[in-house]
Amino acid sequence: MDFNYVEDFEDGIVIKDVRNFELPHIFDCGQCFRWNREENGNYIGVAFGKVIEVQKRNKDILLYNVSREDFKDIWVDYFDLYRDYDEIKSLLGKDPILKKAVDFGKGIRLLKQDPFELIVSFIISANNRIPMIKKAIRNISQKWGDSIKYRGKIYYSFPKIENLKNATMEELAACGTGFRNKYIVNTVQNIYYKGTKNRQDYDESYDIDWIKMQEDQVCHEKLQKFMGIGPKVADCIMLFSMQKYSAFPVDVWVKRAMNHFYLAPDVSLKKIRNFGINKFGQLSGFAQQYLFYYARENNIKI
Repeated sequence: MDFNYVEDFEDGIVIKDVRNFELPHIFDCGQCFRWNREENGNYIGVAFGKVIEVQKRNKDILLYNVSREDFKDIWVDYFDLYRDYDEIKSLLGKDPILKKAVDFGKGIRLLKQDPFELIVSFIISANNRIPMIKKAIRNISQKWGDSIKYRGKIYYSFPKIENLKNATMEELAACGTGFRNKYIVNTVQNIYYKGTKNRQDYDESYDIDWIKMQEDQVCHEKLQKFMGIGPKVADCIMLFSMQKYSAFPVDVWVKRAMNHFYLAPDVSLKKIRNFGINKFGQLSGFAQQYLFYYARENNIKI
């Protein structure tokens, strides 16, 4: 466990003596799209139908707009606070090459996000830039999600599948999804009509909850049945919302990091993924995040 205890204060709760928790490392390492840095250095995000503001003050983390009950039911898991990241960093740091990246991104934590939201979000992420991804997700949430007021501003929850199932390709394109609109329509409808229990044409292999329960390789294969989900997007969904920590998403930054530290430049993405999983095992996903953050923040080139 990476914290000591929790205290209430007027606007939320304080998590005392938190270890391995740096706001930019967590929210700017490619795993989430609903968090934004404020001018004061705090981050405000929307997750599980809630708006939450996070501040770091010395060794404490302040969560605004959060009750003790919500912390216990949602946020302690969401921020993966029961995990000992010192142990992970110690194990990965035995590799002197990776230790450089681990030390650089020492405050990274893997968030436990909602699988349906991540499926749609990472379909949007394919061949896309982060500002455009965030904008499209914000537009989709504004059109089909619920409004939430916080400190005089309106935020929007990510829509439930029931609200998104009738979205048209034209409506999604207008939100900024581009050519990915057809992937979202097809995938959302498959999850809703085939992956919902007690429906006439139910097929467990389209059921997100069933997919999440499978072992890692099966999970990876089943996610790729959905339109718009290839190996890298499947790995992202597995890692950031299904707690499959052998996943090793290979994007441009991870490829650069792996070429920079470990492999020749002409190695294929599939071979890079296999090398990462073989080398880092059940800690592959954690290694991937340290490598991604190090490569991007230092603008590593091949």
